[in-house]
Amino acid sequence: MTLLSRLLGLARDIVIARFFSASDAADAFFVAFKIPNFLRRLFAEGAFSLAFVPVLTEYRNNYTAAQTRDLIDRVAGTLGGILLLLSLFGVLASPLLISIFAAGFLDQPAKFDLTADMLRITFPYILLISMTAMAGGILNTWKRFTVPAFTPVLLNLSLIGCAMYLSPRLEVPITGLAWGVFVAGVAQLLFQLPFLYREGLLPKPRWGWRHEGVQKIVKLMIPALFGSSVAQINLLFDTFIASFLMTGSVAWLYYSDRLLEFPLGVFGIALATVVLPNLSEAHYKKGATHFNDTLRWAIQLSLLIAVPATFGLFLLAQPILATLFQYGAFSANDSIMAAYSLMAYCLGLPAFILIKILANGFYARQDTRTPVRIGIQAMVFNMVLNLVFVVSMVQADFIAPHVGLALATSASAYFNAFRLAQCLQRDSILGGIETFSLPLLKILGACIAMTALIQFMLPDVTVWSELRWYGRLAELAWLIVPAILCYGIVLWIMGFRPRHFIA
Repeated sequence: MTLLSRLLGLARDIVIARFFSASDAADAFFVAFKIPNFLRRLFAEGAFSLAFVPVLTEYRNNYTAAQTRDLIDRVAGTLGGILLLLSLFGVLASPLLISIFAAGFLDQPAKFDLTADMLRITFPYILLISMTAMAGGILNTWKRFTVPAFTPVLLNLSLIGCAMYLSPRLEVPITGLAWGVFVAGVAQLLFQLPFLYREGLLPKPRWGWRHEGVQKIVKLMIPALFGSSVAQINLLFDTFIASFLMTGSVAWLYYSDRLLEFPLGVFGIALATVVLPNLSEAHYKKGATHFNDTLRWAIQLSLLIAVPATFGLFLLAQPILATLFQYGAFSANDSIMAAYSLMAYCLGLPAFILIKILANGFYARQDTRTPVRIGIQAMVFNMVLNLVFVVSMVQADFIAPHVGLALATSASAYFNAFRLAQCLQRDSILGGIETFSLPLLKILGACIAMTALIQFMLPDVTVWSELRWYGRLAELAWLIVPAILCYGIVLWIMGFRPRHFIA
């Protein structure tokens, strides 16, 4: 289901690129979407889910069914009330928010006003998607993973439909995408309610700020707001700096980040989503050995996918972007500029996935202080690197200074992952480097063989602009399929078997 969602996410971005390219209007929409999307990952998929699922698991295992349902009702009422007020503030204060998060637009009044207008439409998405995330957290705790994983499909379908059918009928076409975000929020929440009802878990929202379980969630959630969302804060800071760079910088970063999100979402986030309730259950019922084994299994499995994905995305960045997006208003130059930032972002892919998994080793034990401390360190590190890299590239007249933002994000992700692993080892949860060194060396060996094959088969860069879409797709498949086979065969020769990665 996550794979389906990500494939439709790519289709959505192809449609947006074809109609709106990397224009001023596209930059405006991406900022108006990124702010509530950032809050979604901060509150919904981030801090809230990471605090809510372990506490709900504790109630399910240690309390009565009536007490568990009461917790769900109180959380729904409290979360909904707070986010309703936040949504009203966001709608009323949209110009203020744009001046903070995209200060570079202040010198472009038309672009600034368009962004503020669209933010008024998109901001209520945070309320709708947070309630959706709560419903998904309940279903995940009851091991019903399919429905929450499918739900993001509705966002992609809504944006595709609005881009193709609503936007051409509006005076300002790009605002059709903003309405698509709002409609998706409503659809995603309504979609999950029947499944909660069938499980007997449909919330009856009641205010419950003083409820013991709600207070526990809040205490866990406050530090997790930073610890779970450092990557998102970094990306938002990237947007702030990119708003001062040349037109298209925000869009180029968006498209490259979206391609990075494909392996991260299909595998990293999906794996982390499944691992969290299992780690929480292991902590309360099955003991330290099962907890440690589950965490090590998730790390080894993530490396098996993340490392070759990094090599592949780096080598094929421009061909993939040209194949997916270089049509209509999206030019060959846009493809090249987005490829630069994709190459920089993909270097950090293993670290991005490891952060998702390693942080769960703390959240499952209701320890949110350690990830937040490390997260703040990584965030400061990223901000310093952002300024150093971008200023250096601007002074050197580098044609793509936005690449500095992506490089800084990747470097800070490795710092974050290293510190998380270090603290887990200190708690005797994660084994030493020798636990992972041999599998990693074998994976790197297979990646080197795969890289040699891709380099041998890779055509001249001009080919991608000359071919039609089906020709580009066929050429890309001719590169990717043999590369995957080569990687798998070399791993098999080195002794890897599927049974080694079944939990």
